[in-house]
Amino acid sequence: MTRERGTRSGAAVGTALVAGLALVGTLLSGCTSEPEPTVPPPPRDSGVPADGLRLVAFDSCASALAGLRSAAKAHVGPYGLPGGALTPAFQANSGAERAADADAGVAKRDNAAAPGAGSDYSGTNTHEAGVDEPDLVKTDGRRIVTVDRGILRVIDPASRRLTGTLKVSSIPDFGWADSDLLLHGDRALVLVREHGVARPGGIRRGEPDVPPADDQPQAIVGPRLILVDLTGAPKVIGDYRIDGGLIDARQVGPTVRVVVRSWPRLDFPLEKGAGPVNEKKRLAANRKIVEQAPIDAWLPRYQTSTGGQTSTGRVGCDRLSRPAVYSGASLITLLSFDLGAASLGDGDPVSVAADGDTVYSNGSRLYLASDQRWRVLPALTASDRAPDPKDEQTHIYQFDISGPDRPRYVTAATVPGWLINQYAMSEWDGHLRVATTSGRTWGPNPRSSSAVYVLRADGRTLTEAGRVTGLGKGERIYSVRFAQGIGYVVTFRQTDPLYTVDLRDPRAPKVTGELKITGYSSYLHPLGDGRLIGIGQEADQQGRTKGSQISLFDVSDPTRPTRIAQHHVRYGHSEAEFDPHAFLYWPATNTLVVPVTTYEQTGRGGGQLPIGRALVLRVADGGFTETGVVEHPAARSVDSSATIRRSLMVDGVLWTVSDGAIKATDPGTLGTLAVIRI
Repeated sequence: MTRERGTRSGAAVGTALVAGLALVGTLLSGCTSEPEPTVPPPPRDSGVPADGLRLVAFDSCASALAGLRSAAKAHVGPYGLPGGALTPAFQANSGAERAADADAGVAKRDNAAAPGAGSDYSGTNTHEAGVDEPDLVKTDGRRIVTVDRGILRVIDPASRRLTGTLKVSSIPDFGWADSDLLLHGDRALVLVREHGVARPGGIRRGEPDVPPADDQPQAIVGPRLILVDLTGAPKVIGDYRIDGGLIDARQVGPTVRVVVRSWPRLDFPLEKGAGPVNEKKRLAANRKIVEQAPIDAWLPRYQTSTGGQTSTGRVGCDRLSRPAVYSGASLITLLSFDLGAASLGDGDPVSVAADGDTVYSNGSRLYLASDQRWRVLPALTASDRAPDPKDEQTHIYQFDISGPDRPRYVTAATVPGWLINQYAMSEWDGHLRVATTSGRTWGPNPRSSSAVYVLRADGRTLTEAGRVTGLGKGERIYSVRFAQGIGYVVTFRQTDPLYTVDLRDPRAPKVTGELKITGYSSYLHPLGDGRLIGIGQEADQQGRTKGSQISLFDVSDPTRPTRIAQHHVRYGHSEAEFDPHAFLYWPATNTLVVPVTTYEQTGRGGGQLPIGRALVLRVADGGFTETGVVEHPAARSVDSSATIRRSLMVDGVLWTVSDGAIKATDPGTLGTLAVIRI
């Protein structure tokens, strides 16, 4: 994800939170007017199961408005609707903002082929093979495409020259923006998300209070999708914007699913002056605002442009569904785009009244996971209280995305506990495996444990087949990796138990092995042949971290996992610890490349300067051999950095990407072949 910082605000770059959803609907136009009925809270249909998860379409705009008002009124507080301070983001990926502790692990899922297996170039290191995820660099072997600070660049790996540039977005006046892209044939889809931009719906952490003028309609504030034609000089052929925040996206072939979370566009006034806040008065005023809000306040608006023509629209009430219980504080919308089409179109949007925040997809199915930790966690950590079990649940919705059409809702289920991220879910052999942590993970005396639940996915229902509990008591999950019938779960507080879980009999999953070592792995990558790589942090016996560590595990005997090698970078940290897109393993030469940042003295009496390099290791049965490091030239401006963030292989050449340069290196000698300054 590239970062575009606002020059006027000077805001720092935020992290990303991986999440999303999809849903069923029929193709009809939205309502143009809404009556103002007064009704009780959202009804529970007789066909909705006891857990209240089945999605049901609203009967009309009137019923949608009544239900959303009722739900939002019950959840609004003196400072607005809950969850408004959440900033959705990519990528991948950061569990840190979603957990009470500091660090969060990222794991990868089974069946994900090693990048570049059977080809001459490496793809993005993704959760599932054949299911691409947006990232700051893409290659198809013919070209390398990057997006950085609003500029898309095309590199010819054969001539090692920059062959095209295109400005696709501007730096926002306030906050900052992230850009990622997807690639299919001669098309690139750039996904731009803005952070720190004021939105209605409540007071946002770290976001300026800049409400629109009373006589001006609120502009669409949300992600921008830009379709670029790469034949010849790159050029924009389509543009799309929608209300909300970008959660995530997935691509299978030419079809891209983009997931957006939006908040009701309600202006809750702030009291002026320095005196104490009258919360009772403010709550009453906010409830009145909710009671008077039209349906348009909730339904996301969108704008699409192509060929000099611009059209606008909004998600119709007929495209909106709901579970039996919802907050009214946000909607999740799934957009579908065909990168082979002449334009982006309207995205064929469908929405659900839910607070979903985590997406997993194996290509034919998409799972949306939703929990309420955003609502309960701040108060619990402040008072050092354990969560109520009814609040500590994860709801999972399953959708069929096997075709290019709109997703079809299939079924839903609930599991105890909270996920660390999307990599805690995995479907294999007709079963969905889900790893969660339950209990208090914060404070001096944590009371927590983790579990793996196995749900039978038969195309109609998600039914629990088995579970194994009691993992890592007093700890929480830092990473998960499922490899066919075996699961690997890392928990941590002071030491790192690596658990092996036998899932081959879904009715009787069991822990078969446990390895306790110092530190932890926050990303796990199976190499095959009973070998597993872990990327994380070394730590002392008290759990204090001591720098990046790369571990090689022997898991050929699931009852006796062992660590056979370790590479420690003192005081270092790696982006691959929380974003698997930064990890590269090239099986043709057993080459492992990860970015590592360390700190060096700037001179006598000076401070410490971060230095970001790419560490290159060769992996063998006996352990690691360090080939060396790749460095980039110093950045030319304060807006760029020499810190290496990504690496990829194309035709036997190692390419590394930073904000300031793209470099070609001989992976055997680490000799420089070309440097392209950007």
